[in-house]
Amino acid sequence: MGRIHSLSSTSALLWFVLVLYNISDVYGNAEGDALYAFKKHLHDPYDVLQSWNRTLVNPCTWFHVTCNNENSVVRVDLGSANLTGQLVSQLGQLVNLQYLELYDNNISGKIPIQLGNLTNLVSLDLYQNKLGGHIPETLGKLQKLRVLRLNSNALTRTIPYSLTTITTLQVLDLSSNRLSGYVPNNGSFSRFTPISFANNPKLILPAVVPLAPAPAPAPMNS
Repeated sequence: MGRIHSLSSTSALLWFVLVLYNISDVYGNAEGDALYAFKKHLHDPYDVLQSWNRTLVNPCTWFHVTCNNENSVVRVDLGSANLTGQLVSQLGQLVNLQYLELYDNNISGKIPIQLGNLTNLVSLDLYQNKLGGHIPETLGKLQKLRVLRLNSNALTRTIPYSLTTITTLQVLDLSSNRLSGYVPNNGSFSRFTPISFANNPKLILPAVVPLAPAPAPAPMNS
């Protein structure tokens, strides 16, 4: 009887451990699942993502991924990696991400609106890709953003006015796209020059109001 009770207890313990493992796999590896979903939408001819293995507890051991002390992803560095494919909405689950560096690839499709969930983002570098569609209004939620470079893509439509509310923005490059409409000149955009918007033939820059000429000095009485 005691042997049967012991076996029953062992089976219950093993079942409990398996349940915990499955819960950890579902919830503890959410960021790894998000990055793996991104990998599945990419063509990687040089296997730079070979280490991105979803069976690991978290993605902190993957190449091109940096984590903080809490094992949460804070950097994804995949610039100039010859990647082809599309961005995915799951990237918006990387809530502690500070740097998303995907420049100089062949990534196409649209910028997911879910990137607006990355409210800790400091740098968003998507330049020199083949991205199309519009710039999401949701990027205005990135109130810690200092660098936004979307140049050399095929982005269309108008520049969202929500971007002007990002007071921390120091570097902005939207040049060499297919943007149209008026360039905002309020908020943080007041500090950027036409270089940030160059090579968008349908984009209308703010009119420069000429300074009024200084009044002529009054003649001196002799």
